[in-house]
Amino acid sequence: MRILFSALAGSLFGLGLMLSGMTDTRKVIGWLDVFGQWDPTLAFVMGGAILPMAVAWRLTTGRVPLVGGQFPEPPVSLIDHRLIVGSVLFGMGWGLAGLCPGPAIASLSYGGVGGLVFLIAMLAGMWGAPTVRTRLDRLANAI
Repeated sequence: MRILFSALAGSLFGLGLMLSGMTDTRKVIGWLDVFGQWDPTLAFVMGGAILPMAVAWRLTTGRVPLVGGQFPEPPVSLIDHRLIVGSVLFGMGWGLAGLCPGPAIASLSYGGVGGLVFLIAMLAGMWGAPTVRTRLDRLANAI
């Protein structure tokens, strides 16, 4: 049952990304081109995602999900060097490729070789990030 609901939620998420234009790399790069031909329409997509999620976090307090174990904890609101460095790297990758993880997976069916290469590079980065972070933390502590 949990896998079925996960597949349904993932499909709905992917459909929303496609309908909103988040899988169109030109539209995403237009959103990020603040000093050029800026396309503000993705702000509505982000607002349309953030507002319901904020409400959902509030509604989960004291509740138990119908399927699965527990609701995930709300994200930590601490702004530290890890968050800043990770955000900069994420933004650089998003600006260079025009894709982030969700749209990259959603665009697999039509993204061609470029989409597949991006997905492989993204997965390699996700796999290697903990090792790099551990080494950077050790280096920072040694200084």
